[in-house]
Amino acid sequence: MKILVIGNGGREHALVWKLRQSARVSEMFCVPGNGGICEEATCLPGDPKNIEGLLNLAHQLQPDITVVGPELPLSLGLVDEFKLRGLPVFGPTQAAAQLESSKSFAKEFMQRHQIPTAHYAVCSSEEDVRKSLGLFSTPMVVKADGLAAGKGVIIAATKEEAANAGAELFSGKLLGTPSERVVLEEFLEGEELSFLVFSDGERVVPLAASQDHKRVGEGDTGANTGGMGAYSTENLIDPGMVDWLLNHIARPVVAGMKLEGAEYRGVLYCGLMMTARGPMVLEFNCRFGDPETQAVLMRLDSDLVDALEASIEGRLSDGVFKWSSDASCCVVMASDGYPGSFVAGKKISGLEQAAQLTNVKVFHAGTSKRDDGVYTSGGRVLGVTARAPKLSDAITKAYEAAGMIHFEGMQYRKDIGARALKGARS
Repeated sequence: MKILVIGNGGREHALVWKLRQSARVSEMFCVPGNGGICEEATCLPGDPKNIEGLLNLAHQLQPDITVVGPELPLSLGLVDEFKLRGLPVFGPTQAAAQLESSKSFAKEFMQRHQIPTAHYAVCSSEEDVRKSLGLFSTPMVVKADGLAAGKGVIIAATKEEAANAGAELFSGKLLGTPSERVVLEEFLEGEELSFLVFSDGERVVPLAASQDHKRVGEGDTGANTGGMGAYSTENLIDPGMVDWLLNHIARPVVAGMKLEGAEYRGVLYCGLMMTARGPMVLEFNCRFGDPETQAVLMRLDSDLVDALEASIEGRLSDGVFKWSSDASCCVVMASDGYPGSFVAGKKISGLEQAAQLTNVKVFHAGTSKRDDGVYTSGGRVLGVTARAPKLSDAITKAYEAAGMIHFEGMQYRKDIGARALKGARS
């Protein structure tokens, strides 16, 4: 069968890598791909924002499944258009993808369906922000309502900082385009958890849990990013907690969306904070996480194609995933300056040496390939990922591989998974 993956990041490289392992897959395509994906799939030019162009390409290729990686084409209705034309596609519709594309929709949806989340206020002007500040203690969280590539969240230490962050979001100074709405939230404390499920519109099946590291600096300091690393272990959460999350969050979301006329099929990413009051939803994503996908798929021992088909065709079952008891760790290597401005075009060395290590995979994110080598082309450049029976060994392997790779101005956190080791969850 033929599979088409849309996107060009580390998440898409992990998807291509895993899907290619299926004995059922004969041809793999990716639009537009990157410097690593082109080694494992036929990369074709195209813009994930250009729905018409993607439709034309799909009509030419006739893929058996199209997998939508990034959030933007989902929010633009790509899945709706593919379904309208009878093209099998994995991902939620535009209406269902509002859970990610609009923070205010997600918060109000959770309130309607009694899904645990932080207290919030939706603001449509700077004046609204100032009026709502009295509802919160500090620190507090300020979020852009729309898509922001993981960079639209500001943790404000003071109310003045929160007011300024709101003003910069409304003006467009912070993200480049003005926000129509801003969401203020109570600041939650605890351990973050990434909990992903597949849905076929009615049933949900969990993937292995993982933990992302959002801040750019070690010890969880500095600016929020799209993610600087992740790990996954068999005992990250126990079976009782998995059942709780399914019954109180994942299933109510899928049932609520169906009730509201927006059936949810695809993968649902629940970004959680495990607080003293219990698990609380920080955010929903309507696609695989990044870099969680790299860590999670490293532990998947079953055929991902079968799971995608089951979701698309409405026949998910609990046996669709089989997981290794091994742990995994993904370390993101980023360009200097990320998540702010950075300079691309730096040549990367050491990739071949790192690839020789057993149970290590270097997933490409912001890279491009030229005749004389691979170069940086984005903020997050590589996701160096390792698998081992113990988390401590997976972490050691990932950093051993990262130590073999070099490009000018590279930065990466040296403490991915460190909290888990201190908590004896290795």
